[in-house]
Amino acid sequence: MQIINVGINHKTAPISIREKFYLNSTQQDLLLSELKSDPAVVEAFVISTCNRTEVYVHVINTAYEPESLVQLICQIRDIAYNSGLMGYFYTHTNQDAVQHLFRVIAGLDSLVLGERQILGQLKSAFEKAQTRGFFVQGFNILSNVAIRVGKKAQNETQIGAGGSSVSWAAITKAEQYLGSLGDKKVLMIGAGKMSKLAVGQISNRGFEKLYVMNRTIAHAEALAELFEAEVVSFCDIKETLGEVDLCICSSSAPHYILDPDTVKRVMELRQGRQLIFMDISMPRNIDPKIAQLENVVLYHIDDLETVVEANRLKRQAAVQAVEGIIADKMNGFYAKLEKLDQRETDDLSSSVETI
Repeated sequence: MQIINVGINHKTAPISIREKFYLNSTQQDLLLSELKSDPAVVEAFVISTCNRTEVYVHVINTAYEPESLVQLICQIRDIAYNSGLMGYFYTHTNQDAVQHLFRVIAGLDSLVLGERQILGQLKSAFEKAQTRGFFVQGFNILSNVAIRVGKKAQNETQIGAGGSSVSWAAITKAEQYLGSLGDKKVLMIGAGKMSKLAVGQISNRGFEKLYVMNRTIAHAEALAELFEAEVVSFCDIKETLGEVDLCICSSSAPHYILDPDTVKRVMELRQGRQLIFMDISMPRNIDPKIAQLENVVLYHIDDLETVVEANRLKRQAAVQAVEGIIADKMNGFYAKLEKLDQRETDDLSSSVETI
């Protein structure tokens, strides 16, 4: 079984590069459709998150070029391809690809060691490919074993103990700068999973006032109801930013929703009071140029490294246990493939004898 994995992540590229290769749901569908029309590709799935975009393919041609996958992503994202882009991507084949997948789903390859969200994100990636008929026996077995790896790592080790999400790291970073949030006013832009995690972290730590803003008001209302927050409209963005101490953005918008001109006008209203922005969106939703404005502090995902490193050191003892789980499940995966190959060989022999 020839497996190829190509990807870009927080270790190989800064956010300014990663966001160019982020694939939304529609773009993932398009990539799968293109791969399905390739006679050399038997099975495939794709995952794209705030920290990675990866493609896994089962191919029948041992000469299949991983570079063609990057070229295809560039085509979908309307990026002019050049060979220099390959320097941002990594490639794994066969057992190395399987091991990498298992490390990813176990949270060992995440920005926040032990991240729990990646298990659900990969399950969704598997389901997307399955519903499009792009999984047969090989990747069905691989995905089932991978899910077991993720669950076992979370349930039987301490790899995910304590903070284990980008949202947790973002709020921790904000607290390092602002001190306690108990006397602070906070605006959350976005109402998706990441926003819910962030608001949960804020709620656990306390706040003076919490606002939720989202393009779909019903989603904002649902999130606000859970955490005693107040829903505000995008029409009131300047007034709201004029009041709060911290703005966290985790929106699914494909473009900047806050620009320097808007923030400049907000800062004039604040009369010298500092405003902290935390952009954990992918792609970024806050123009990085706002960091040049006086009394504005802007953090994005890559700025969470100091928080993440301290967290990583605390969890090193659990890493060895997770690595053991991965090694065991890899043996199990290849044993299943061997049985499958033997069964197919026996079926073929029986067919020949019947003829």
